[in-house]
Amino acid sequence: MDFLRSCDLLARSVHDAIRGMVGTPEGGKTIGMGADGTPTKKIDQVAEDCIVEFLREHPLCRTLISEEAGKVDFPGEKGTIFLDPIDGTYNAVVGIPFYALSIAYAEEGRIVQAFVHDLAGRETFTATLGGGAFLDGRPIEASKITKLDESAMSIYGRKFDPRRVMHLGQKIRRWRELGASALELSYIGCGRVDGFIDLRGTLRVTDAAAGMLICTEAGGRVSDLNGNPIQFPDEVTIGKCMVATNGIMHHKVIEYLR
Repeated sequence: MDFLRSCDLLARSVHDAIRGMVGTPEGGKTIGMGADGTPTKKIDQVAEDCIVEFLREHPLCRTLISEEAGKVDFPGEKGTIFLDPIDGTYNAVVGIPFYALSIAYAEEGRIVQAFVHDLAGRETFTATLGGGAFLDGRPIEASKITKLDESAMSIYGRKFDPRRVMHLGQKIRRWRELGASALELSYIGCGRVDGFIDLRGTLRVTDAAAGMLICTEAGGRVSDLNGNPIQFPDEVTIGKCMVATNGIMHHKVIEYLR
């Protein structure tokens, strides 16, 4: 089955499964510890179970790497799927309408397809390596903003310490923290924000893989804090920092962070 078509089916399944738990204490119950070392909420587990069950019946990959389950093997011939069943769990649990299903497909170490579905707003971002990025099937591109003092950026300081980003924060026009990195990276792709900076060192491959491809295929740029290509290991226990922008302002952002 086609990857993106399968993702559409998964998004509907996850939406239906968690609908009654969004914004409820039941959805926010801690039911264990995920493979990433953070507490697993019931809403996360329900969403992930939907996807694992689907992949057992429709083997789209050989390996699944997910926040809760960790590494799961399937009878698929090739490929790895990086999954965050609910990116923005806190938002979902308390009823803030900004959380998403994030799925990326990789072959030979390269992300080649990406799918991010806004589970609250019901928008779908997709990308194919070398084939561009799309919002609900329409081509998208990053903003053309060139000046920091005209930009809007989502910025996260390490352990909520803003000192590293204060110079940049004083320069940009709008500072946002939206709480779902896959969507924030996708928002760069469609020009809604101009940058996403995460200095916490907790961003994992499952959080970022799909959003990174959407951002870059739309003309944006993603790097580490020094402007170098960012590489994630194929597991969920190691976090990274990230700088993502519309591409035009990338060097300026790196300079301010230094």
